[in-house]
Amino acid sequence: MPAPAHPHHLHLTLANGLRVSLRHAPRLKRCAAVLRVAAGSHDVPLAWPGLAHFLEHLLFLGTEGFPAGEGLMAYVQRQGGQVNASTRERTTDFFFELPEPCFADGLERLADMLTHPRLMLEDQLREREVLQAEFVAWSQDAKAQQQVALLEGLAADHPLRGFHAGNRDSLPVEREAFQQALRDFHQRFYQSGQMTLSLAGPQSLEALQALAQPFSEMLTPGPQRPQAAPPALMPGHARGYRHLAGNHLHHVITCDAPREALEFLCTWLNASAPGGLLAELQARNVASALQATVLYHYAGQAVLDIDITLGTQDESATQIEALLYDWLSFFAQSDWTSLRKEYALLTARQLQIQGALALARHDSEDLSETAVVALKAMLDGLPLSPSQHAWQLPPNNPFLRPAVKEERAGLIRGQTSAHRGLRTFAQDRSRGRKDVAALTFSHALANDGDESALYLQWRFAPCGLEAALQPLCELARQAGVDVSFETVGGDWRVKMVGLHEPMPAVLDALAQRLSQAQQAPADSTPMIPIRELLKALPDCCAATPSSDSEVSWSTARWHGLGLGFPATVEAAIKTAAARLPGQPSTIKHVLPVFSTQRIWREVKTASNEAALLLFCPTPSQSLEDEAAWRLVGHLLQGPFYQRLRVELQIGYAVFSGIRQINGQTGLLFGVQSPSESLEGIVGHVQTFLQQLPTLISRSTELGNQALAQQFSARALPLAQASELLWQAQLAGHSSGYLGELQQLIKTRTHADLLNAIQQVNDAAGGWLYVANGPAISESRHPTN
Repeated sequence: MPAPAHPHHLHLTLANGLRVSLRHAPRLKRCAAVLRVAAGSHDVPLAWPGLAHFLEHLLFLGTEGFPAGEGLMAYVQRQGGQVNASTRERTTDFFFELPEPCFADGLERLADMLTHPRLMLEDQLREREVLQAEFVAWSQDAKAQQQVALLEGLAADHPLRGFHAGNRDSLPVEREAFQQALRDFHQRFYQSGQMTLSLAGPQSLEALQALAQPFSEMLTPGPQRPQAAPPALMPGHARGYRHLAGNHLHHVITCDAPREALEFLCTWLNASAPGGLLAELQARNVASALQATVLYHYAGQAVLDIDITLGTQDESATQIEALLYDWLSFFAQSDWTSLRKEYALLTARQLQIQGALALARHDSEDLSETAVVALKAMLDGLPLSPSQHAWQLPPNNPFLRPAVKEERAGLIRGQTSAHRGLRTFAQDRSRGRKDVAALTFSHALANDGDESALYLQWRFAPCGLEAALQPLCELARQAGVDVSFETVGGDWRVKMVGLHEPMPAVLDALAQRLSQAQQAPADSTPMIPIRELLKALPDCCAATPSSDSEVSWSTARWHGLGLGFPATVEAAIKTAAARLPGQPSTIKHVLPVFSTQRIWREVKTASNEAALLLFCPTPSQSLEDEAAWRLVGHLLQGPFYQRLRVELQIGYAVFSGIRQINGQTGLLFGVQSPSESLEGIVGHVQTFLQQLPTLISRSTELGNQALAQQFSARALPLAQASELLWQAQLAGHSSGYLGELQQLIKTRTHADLLNAIQQVNDAAGGWLYVANGPAISESRHPTN
């Protein structure tokens, strides 16, 4: 593996006061921008809670220069990128990721929308209803309400205790006083001195700086304005409290330690290695999980939450906290030299594998000596007694270091090449090892980089193992390999994406742990309905049903696909794969057939808000159909959002696009509404689909080239390219799938698209509804 190419970094301040952070990483396939405004929810006048969040929404509604259909969101979506914004306590972030050729156009739109918002009253009235819908969902979301309850231990006058999301009552847009406050907030904070622009991409630092300069010149110039300091986090000398909610025990600590110091502490608190706090709690059956996070950090104030998921053994919170403080005492008195070296490796590895957007958002500081001293002081300030337990510091992550090289192929220890013709009993036994012909390696992606992807899929394997494998997944993530799982009917999939150097060792460890892993219940914390439906969708599409009979590794079969591996790593992957449980086998993959059926699947959710997914599979597996349907999805994404979310205001979770599920390509529509019924949502989606022929007929530009360029193997980030090729293999396509699809997209015509839309409306490939209520009764929507 070549020496890691860490991003080159440059900080500078431009003439108008705009602070700029530039990261050049040649390995990146895309560019990203993050614009941070030093103003958030806690900076608005007390009379208008939610004003900052409201303004963030309004800025996306278009300007005179770039109306909504040509604004940043629509433009980025057309180019296959990603875009969003986030309002936090003291900052507001706007961010997007795009291919390099159109990055400058994205920056122009971002600067324009920040500087020249229309703030039309009719737009505000519509957008306020969106925030009202989000508020209703927030008030019903279990996690959100748990967070509100958790912060009730803080001082009553601290803004963390306040309401900041915004709703119909807190945003009286009809009042002139509110309009003046909105304009004043924008004028005060949305100017160059209050902003930081972070750019990341494959371009040189000089090229990135050349992009930042015209961006800064479009902004309103202004000085850096100080933000008001918050009141004390807690009254008096209190520095923490306990919060018990259901099966979660939260220990909250307030302090003034630097964020990088607290992140260092959280890393080792969360470690699951033997000898650590979590391992001890699990051994006593008093806790099943522990997650320490920094909830808030601003102006020398920090809130650290240590969330302990209680186990089956009934032990008091006082006893659990005694163990927590005993570990903190041990940690405070330990020599951190080895941990600091390990932490430096961890942070360097994350910089090595982060994508463009994550890299642009990266604002963590290295662990300085000053931060270490501050952390020591914070721990010394806690009521700690000398440790009474035989704790151990976590060992080094084995995946962060190069694996020990194996001896020359064909030889055993003690042999030389002179013995090559001689056989041994050990070598005779090796002839019985598993044949891994079921694991194939595709060369559709270049193997000259540092990253690769590996897909493994079992049929009728034991399920519910994800929780037991989480410690391994965390170690792999730290080393630059993302490991994820998915269950689809009777199939179970493991995906590894990231640096290929540690991947054989991760796979070897997975092979060992799969046979030993015990089934455990997954996290049962309810999600908002639309997320619950998306989680259930793959299983609803499964052609291979879950097995009712008992399954075991002895009868399980598996196959796999590797992408982007150099030959030397391929060999190591094959060696590790030979140890996987189950039998390697060529598994016949059967795609679901809906053919003109309209099927309704009901999924129970915690909330009673209406939520619905409509999945429309292509009528065939031909690439011609897929190309036409992808172009339809490309064209309707913006209009669908505009019609249902902006104009009709029927929901705040509104989306559409192409989705591939276990080899099946189709159009997916999703809506969650606080006011509309399932029947009403279905009607709106149906009406939109029936109007699509008119939309296509009026389109002078179909966007063939913009969509086609998104399927260039050289331009696609590895995670996206590998997922497309895995889905292509499941669908029975050749390894030339990306190139063939790209060419077909380029040549699609109006007639091809109109034919595809007719196929959608005729349910030629079937319709699958997944909803959180019973099937609607309209005869024009038959269900099976």
